[in-house]
Amino acid sequence: MPLQQLIYQSAVPVSAARHGRCAVAADGRLGCARGLNSVPVMAEEFALAAPGHALVFADGERPGQVLPVALLGARAGENLYLDAADRWRADYVPAFLRRHPFVLSSDDGGARLTLCVDETHAGLDWDGRGQALFTPDGQPSAYLRGVLDFLQAYRREFGRTQALAARLQALDLLQPMQAAFTLASGPALTLTGFRVVDRTRLDALDDATLAGLARDGTLALVHEHLQSLRHFETLKQRLAEAAAASAARTPEGAPA
Repeated sequence: MPLQQLIYQSAVPVSAARHGRCAVAADGRLGCARGLNSVPVMAEEFALAAPGHALVFADGERPGQVLPVALLGARAGENLYLDAADRWRADYVPAFLRRHPFVLSSDDGGARLTLCVDETHAGLDWDGRGQALFTPDGQPSAYLRGVLDFLQAYRREFGRTQALAARLQALDLLQPMQAAFTLASGPALTLTGFRVVDRTRLDALDDATLAGLARDGTLALVHEHLQSLRHFETLKQRLAEAAAASAARTPEGAPA
C-alpha cells in the first residue's frame, strides 16, 4: 500500500485580497479522491467509519510512524468507494476528504498555521455562487470560520490518533497482514503493506494493561478496528462488480 497521496493540486493561502468574491458550492462530489486506494481516519471516526470500511494501520510519512486508514481499493490508484458521478458509496465520508478544498499548511515547525484552499476545486466559484468566504467588508464569513474550526479540531484529533497508533506499536499488537482476492475472472490480487491488531497478542495482555486500555477508550477503538475487517468482503464484492462492468464495456473479441 503506497503512502497516502495528496489530494490538493494547487493549495494557496486564503486571503480577502485574492478570494474576497469567492464562494464554495458544495455538491457532494469527491472527485479529488478518485486515485486513492486508502484514506486516513482519525480515532474519533472509528465508530462512524467502521460500519462501511475496513480500517487498518499503514505507514505514515515519517519513518516508524503508523496511522489508521480506511481501505478503498485493492490496487494502487483504485477507489471502489466512488461511483461514476464521484459520490461516496458509504454512509460516512472520512474527515480527511471532507476538509477538501481547504487545508491547514504549517511552517516554522508547526508554530504557524495558514489556511489554504485548493484553487483547482470545481466547486470554488469566483463569482460568489455558494457559501461566501468573506463578508462584503472583507471579514471572514461564518462559513469560513466554521471551516477553520473544523480544520483545527482535525489537527488536534490527529495528535490523539498518532498517540493511539504509537501505543499499539509499543505493546507489539500490530502485525503485518495481507489480503488475497480471487475473482471469477482475471488474476488473483494480493494487498500488502498494512497491519492489524493481533487478537492472540491482545488476549495475552495482563489484566492491568487491559484495564488501562479499557479505561482510556483504546480497547473500544481496537474492537471497532477488528470488527471493521469484515469489509474485506465488501472490497471483494466491489472488485467483482468493477470487473463485470469493465467486461461489459469491452467489445466482444477485443482485449480487455
